[in-house]
Amino acid sequence: MRKYLLILYCACMLAGCSEYRVSEDPTLRLSFSCDTLSFDSVFTEQGSATMQLMVYNRNASALMIDRVWMEDGEAFRVNIDGESDFSRLKTLQINGGDSMFVFVRVTDFGRMEDDGAIRIEDKLHFHLTNSVTQEVLIEAYAQNATRIGKAGQGKTFVKDYTFTSVRPYIIFDTLVIDGLLKIEAGARLFMHQGACIYAQGDVNAAGTCENPIIIRGDRLDNLFDSVPYLYAGGGWNGIFLVSEKSRNYVLNYVDILSGNVGLYCASSCTSELPQLRMDGCRIHNHTTYGLVLNHIDALVTNTEISNCAYYCVYCNGGKHDFIHSTIASYFGYTNIRIQSEIKEETAAVYIDNLAKIPPQTNTSFYNSIITGYLPNQLVVATPFDRYYPGTFIGNYLKTDTLAIPHAENNIYRQKTDTSKVFVNDFYKYKEYVYYDFRLDSLSPAIGIGDSIQALPYPTDRNGVNRAFMRPDAGCYQHQP
Repeated sequence: MRKYLLILYCACMLAGCSEYRVSEDPTLRLSFSCDTLSFDSVFTEQGSATMQLMVYNRNASALMIDRVWMEDGEAFRVNIDGESDFSRLKTLQINGGDSMFVFVRVTDFGRMEDDGAIRIEDKLHFHLTNSVTQEVLIEAYAQNATRIGKAGQGKTFVKDYTFTSVRPYIIFDTLVIDGLLKIEAGARLFMHQGACIYAQGDVNAAGTCENPIIIRGDRLDNLFDSVPYLYAGGGWNGIFLVSEKSRNYVLNYVDILSGNVGLYCASSCTSELPQLRMDGCRIHNHTTYGLVLNHIDALVTNTEISNCAYYCVYCNGGKHDFIHSTIASYFGYTNIRIQSEIKEETAAVYIDNLAKIPPQTNTSFYNSIITGYLPNQLVVATPFDRYYPGTFIGNYLKTDTLAIPHAENNIYRQKTDTSKVFVNDFYKYKEYVYYDFRLDSLSPAIGIGDSIQALPYPTDRNGVNRAFMRPDAGCYQHQP
């Protein structure tokens, strides 16, 4: 009996030690977390954040790496087991069932001759003592960028300024534009942490449906896992249009994404207010306000304003018309905590008509959607409801029935409603399903719009033709 126990004990000891014994079997291989490690766009003269590659030994026996090298070695820097000097990586043992971290970043290489995005690649090779060589492809798309200011230096002042589409811009700190601000179709503005734009003169941002203007943070990597930094608000400060006199602001197809404030428009005027015209824009994912209109006249059409921790839209002083616009307040409505702020108990739209001095607030909504996950998404703060001058026609509204005189043909969200308004109002990060505020096939906002109000806007924000006899509410026309 003792003999059998001794044999069994020795067998267990040998089996338990096999994971530490280096195998020279040429059929054994390492496994990698990916065959190609891909960086999104990176800017020359700046480098990138660090990405992670996992190396696995899924075999029962240990494997020994006796040499690691990069094929070119110019564009990427690699750190393995705390060591970046490949000449010192001679005996890297990965035990059976164990793994190893490899960290890779793009180097700060110089400006390229071509202003377009250029693919750069290299190969990371692993040679094992069992005579097997394996490789992982590393790639990135690099592009020149125009830099404005420096991080921490304070304000940069310019007179007139034009952003073109030739190359992207990286804006550090605060850019103050005292004259005309022009932004060409296809321009891309990447805002550093804390950066903002103050426009004190006229603004002409001429994006198109096919070639929109993008304004967003400059972090192009992931916050963690499969969640890009773009999904986290607060990456930069905001766009501020401020003036002491009448100005003209035209913004067509401008996407303003993931800052603290989206677009803040304010003046000290009491008459001849600045004029804002927005069409086809998207203001999304901000940690305070989306759109603030303070002492300004505005016409907002075919525009999505969504997911802000405070008000998506705040109106105070001036005449504001929203036509075929989608206001959706689902900030932080997800099963993953990625935001630096929590959603406040505020409505999607707040209309402030309580001031006793001019200008009076006169905000109207036509063929639009105002909704969110909180119970009441529209507040009209006015001394006497029956005297409020604003108009609400052909909208889908998540609020109590409006008691103002010019509210008709609206659909109000009921507690018993079970149909979805949008394709997706909940961010499911494991399923790679982000917010999508196009209309669901059973959306109660389908076919409720006023056809007369729709006539000047024959296509929606995505260029889809509207059905004039029964247009949908919001900036997206449903496609059966």
